[in-house]
This record gives sequence, C-alpha cells and structure tokens, in this order.
Amino acid sequence: MNREKMLAKLIDRDEPFELAVVGGGATGAAIAMDAASRGLTVALLEKNDFGKGTSSRSTKLIHGGVRYLEQGNLVLVRDALRERSLLLKNANHLVHDLEFILPCRGRWESFYFGMGLWLYDLLARSSDFGRARRLSKSDVAHRLPTLNPAAFYSGWLYHDGQFDDARLVINFVQTAVQLGAVVANYATVTGLTKDSHGKLSGVQFQDAESGISHVVPARTVINAAGPFGDSVRRLDRPNDRPMLAASQGIHLVLPPRFLPGSTALIVPRTRDGRVMFLIPWHGQTLVGTTDTPIDSATEEPSALPAEIEFLLNTAAEYLAEKPEMADVHSVFVGVRPLVLGKSGSQAKTSAISRDHVVHVAKSNLITIAGGKWTTVRKMAEDAVDRAITVGRLARRPCVTKDLAIHGSGSMRSRRAELQCYGSDGIKIDEIIDRETQLGSPMHPDLSINRAQVLWAVHHEMARTVEDVLARRTRCLFLNARATQAIAPQVTELIASELGRDANWQHNQCQQFRITSQNYVLE
Repeated sequence: MNREKMLAKLIDRDEPFELAVVGGGATGAAIAMDAASRGLTVALLEKNDFGKGTSSRSTKLIHGGVRYLEQGNLVLVRDALRERSLLLKNANHLVHDLEFILPCRGRWESFYFGMGLWLYDLLARSSDFGRARRLSKSDVAHRLPTLNPAAFYSGWLYHDGQFDDARLVINFVQTAVQLGAVVANYATVTGLTKDSHGKLSGVQFQDAESGISHVVPARTVINAAGPFGDSVRRLDRPNDRPMLAASQGIHLVLPPRFLPGSTALIVPRTRDGRVMFLIPWHGQTLVGTTDTPIDSATEEPSALPAEIEFLLNTAAEYLAEKPEMADVHSVFVGVRPLVLGKSGSQAKTSAISRDHVVHVAKSNLITIAGGKWTTVRKMAEDAVDRAITVGRLARRPCVTKDLAIHGSGSMRSRRAELQCYGSDGIKIDEIIDRETQLGSPMHPDLSINRAQVLWAVHHEMARTVEDVLARRTRCLFLNARATQAIAPQVTELIASELGRDANWQHNQCQQFRITSQNYVLE
C-alpha cells in the first residue's frame, strides 16, 4: 500500500490491464478484490480517498433489511442474509452479531412483526446469527432501560450484523493488493480512451498530488463510481439519460447514555416510510437514517435542519430522555445511488429497489449501480463475470465466498481500540511496545493514538488529515469537535512521515476545518 510504487506500476506497465475499475468505494474495492483473486490484472482508480463517499457513511449494519419484507422483495432479503453470513465468516474482525429490540405497541403489532421476523430467520437458513424471540414488557425494559415505558406494550428480539464500513473498504483494498491489484487514491479519471471501432481501450486519469495526467490501457473498464456513476458514463456518451436517482440519509451520534449496553433498537415505522435505528457503535449511540430526495450527489453533503429535527423527534418518542441538539457529537450524511426505472421517473426514493444493475454500453463500458453494502460481494461477482464476457478474458470461477479478508482470523490486539484492525492490531502493538508514548490517547474523548496515525500513513495509503481522522480511524464520525482539537497534531505527524512542508500543513488544517464543520451542529 505504497502510493508512489502503485503509481509507478500504473504508469510504467507495457501490457494493458485486463480490468480497470473506476471508483474506490465498497463496490469498486470488492470488484478489484474479486478480479485479482481470479488471477486477472487489475487497476483501481479513486478520485478521492478509498471509501470517501457513501461507503463510509452507512448505518453500520450488515443485514437483510427487515423493511424490504413489507415491500415483498424476498429475493433481495434472502440474498442479503446469505451475504451477511459470508461477511461474518470472512471478515470476523469487523462483522459481529448484534441484538435488536423491535418494540410493539399492541398485540396485533406483536403478531404482525413476529410473523415477519419468523420469515426473516427462515430466509437466513443459517445458525451464524441468533434467532428471533418474543419479549414481555419487563424483558424489554430490562434490556433497554432508557426506553420510555409508554412507547411499547411488548417487543421482539432479533439478530443482525454490525460492522465498521470504512475499515472494511480499506481491508478490501488491502486484500486486492495482496492478490496483485494496483490501486491509487486521489487519481481522478478524466477520460476514456477508445480504439478505431469505438470500443474502450483504457482510461485517462490525473494524479491529484502532482497534477500530471496519465493513460492506463485496459481491455475492460468497470464504472463503480456509486452516486457519481452517471458522470463517468457521460465521459463515454455525454448525452446519455441518467441511470441514477440520488437520495441522502443522515445519522446523528449521541452520547452512550441514551443507549447503554450492547443492544440496539429498531423503530419499525417512521413518518418518511423508513425504519429508524438506534445502535451502540464504538462506545456512542448512532441514530439513523432519513431518506430525502436530492437533485444531485455532492462529495460533502450537508444535513438539512428538517432531517435533524426528524431524527431527534422520532428518537424522543421512544427514549425516556429526549435528545437535544446540544447532545449531538457528530452528524454525517451519505448519498444513496438508486437505479431509476426504465421511464426515468423519480419515484419516492424509499420505494426504489435496492437491487443492483449491471449495464453494458455500446463502447463496452460496464456500469454497476444500485445495491447495498451487505450485497457488495455478490455485486462484485456479477460485475466481474460480465467483464470476463465483454473482454473475452480468461474465465475462472469466483472464489470470494471463501476468501478471508485482510485482518480476519483469531489474532487480535490486546488493546480495545485496536480490535477493529484484526491481525494488524498485533503489529500496531509492536510499534507501541517499542515507543510507549505513541500509545497514549491524543484526546480524552477519543481512543486514537499516534501509532494509529503512523500505521495509516505507512500501511493504509492515508494521504490527508481527513483520511486518518474520518476513515482509517472514525474520530470525525464519533465526535467532531474533539477531532477538530487534535487535527493540528495529526497534521504534523503526517507531514513528518510524508515529508510535507509548512505550507502543506497550513492548507491541510484549513481544508479539514472546512470539511469537519459539516459534521458539527451549531
């Protein structure tokens, strides 16, 4: 994961790559991993940082999607539940079983939701996660003592998966690199090259750090740019009709007192047609999400006042203590790339299918769109299968159902804050053992230490303060103001390791201050 060496491999290669992937979010990283595991030569290009967009801003759940049962999309739920088990097996350092309580307001709701959860467990066909069971009012109150007693009559307990999304993207990329893929962040694809027959022959990208443009020859190209997929398609055909509709969902992070313990809460019906979750995550309480149609995707979307008010008010209906604006440690926003119907009509975004689509243009540009985090392995399998057909590449079977993700296994750090690194946590332990001062927390309200910053720079291709504080660690998502306080220290550490000057440090601090304000509620 050395960026300079990766760029050299991209630029100096004589033969075309068999596959170039545009987009380094969950889908693009999973595609690179799948293709490399089949022995294909792969280049992955990401215009910002790996997982910068939607992939790091999810509700942190690996789940089938209880709400899709009501929509009748049993195939999506079944497939997602199967993928849930595969991720638990292959990335056991990041994915774990999480108990959920679904409160019921009466006997009819208890029966109705109970039947749905019975079907949910039936579709799972797996004992990897616990099974649903009914709870009395006193059982619910015992497990979630911060609930408002007037908000429920009884409840159901069921199980789903929880994970750290940005960390899993990084581990996907690391796995792909170990299998031979060449990857680069801050490499913006600016054009698509074609042969004399109008078929794609590669991509052109600009290195954001040097400003220099390069061409990467490739036999096939997959557009995995998520919400920005239509922008990549317009590089091929400027007047193409959009494939995607954009919707944003926000999340609030509250102190742990609102949901102490390790059990989550699901609110089955909210006014905007979605479910709402209150989830314990990295020692905080995560509340989300909304579903608000937006005109177009942006790299740093902002939470709307109405969305913030909606989440606080809905949470207040179920919690004994009503959360206030002043309680919010951080707010983050993700943009969903939803596939439009053939008519291109803007249906209610909460009703648009989360199924994925693989589209092949006349130029052979392959676009994968839609889908959800849980099914990303299957999305990658389908996209690579199509690329093999389109590019007439060597046909080898997909092996990712049994592919251990970087960091998985039984080896773990002895430090709680390093558990999410899996086997890499042992190596960070060794750094701290050699220089004990590197293991001290950088802020009393955050678990990050200096060794994690050094690890991110040297082994995870972190290039900016935001890379370290938002995605290699989750500080910005957990407590925005505390993160702003340590940003100058982190800037100095990165500058020292990368050989950056004072001007770079000044610009980094300024850029991070602007970006981090999106995570703060005034």
